[in-house]
Amino acid sequence: MSTTILFFIFLCTFAAMKAKLLVILSTIMAFVSCHESYEYKTVICIPVYGQSLALGEEATRITNFDSLANYANGRIVTERMDHQFGYFDNNSTKQWFKEMTGYTKHAFELSIYNMGRVLVDATGPDTLICIFPGGQGATAIANLSKGSKPYQKFIDNIKNAYEEATDRGWAFTVPAICWMQGESDIVDYPETDYQQMLKQIREDMNADIKGITHQDTAIPFICYQANSLTRAKQFNANHYECRETYVPQTFVGLLSSDEHFWASGPTYPYNCVGEKIHIDAHGQQAIGKLAARSVLGILRGAERYHGLIPMTVETEGENVIIQFNNSTHLTFDTIQVRKTENYGFSVINKENKDIASAVTVDSATVLITCSESPKDCKVRYAVNGDYMKSGNQHGPRGNLRDAAGNWCYQFDMPCK
Repeated sequence: MSTTILFFIFLCTFAAMKAKLLVILSTIMAFVSCHESYEYKTVICIPVYGQSLALGEEATRITNFDSLANYANGRIVTERMDHQFGYFDNNSTKQWFKEMTGYTKHAFELSIYNMGRVLVDATGPDTLICIFPGGQGATAIANLSKGSKPYQKFIDNIKNAYEEATDRGWAFTVPAICWMQGESDIVDYPETDYQQMLKQIREDMNADIKGITHQDTAIPFICYQANSLTRAKQFNANHYECRETYVPQTFVGLLSSDEHFWASGPTYPYNCVGEKIHIDAHGQQAIGKLAARSVLGILRGAERYHGLIPMTVETEGENVIIQFNNSTHLTFDTIQVRKTENYGFSVINKENKDIASAVTVDSATVLITCSESPKDCKVRYAVNGDYMKSGNQHGPRGNLRDAAGNWCYQFDMPCK
């Protein structure tokens, strides 16, 4: 037999042995991978859902993803239990492509990044904080509700997070959802009942998420407050019937009366990018910090945080007396928020006239002096602003906050 033939047989035998060895090694590695052990953890999942502000659109990112990944020994994770932040897309294929290519051009600052940092600082080393965004920009609540593509992707992400955690032997719970939506329902005038739909979407998410996690506890919504009044074409601050205030007032009503809704805060105290509609990165971080406070309250069984909201509106002669829920000292802040007429308060009569002439504050009470009887009028706060402007300089705004720095929610309520 020639040397050439012998050499060929040797090469074939070696190749076969090598292939067999690779199969054996691959099998061993797969077995080890499937049985990899993890230290026991509890995963607390608090995602954000809504439209463009939930996705941080236009908020130039100031969070460094490497720093976020390393923060608190890597205890802030995504729905994949990894640290690949910033690759959100409603199209799963596009999201996968972004992850594979490292495309983060549209990875904006999200409120949940800062919320995650606050929460890991306040919880133990065995707790992971799972955060991710969901929703779709420029979309009314009807198109974010159960049955929509954004809704289903959001639920699928929670399911993925749950499965990733349970595969590692970890406990998993969703104590709350951060809700950031409402701008489109203010400016586009959809013929829907926003309050009813908001309560329904919370109920639907509770049912769907509990079906995944098997948790017994209810899942409340932690609510900011949409504030895009001046971008609505029909908006007039002095109209007695003001359709644009229905959505912002919905949050006030639910925070006041519904145990399933907790507060973060309104958006008007912050800068908006180009004074348009989207709060900037620092505003996103501020909302995240406020949301974290409510999450901790929920986890610790604390009294529900309502935010700074009016509890009663009464008339006495030519005065309106507004009693607020927060007993800490109220004050007018004209530094963070540019001063506006009567610090943002107005009293509108049925002739579409603002009759408020002076406003004073004392402890937990605001007194509005009017030029005539305010009976049967509407008392409003932060219902003003320059056309198409948003934010703390020229948008709909007010100057009322408490000593702890909590800003009053925008409202529109009847005088009795």
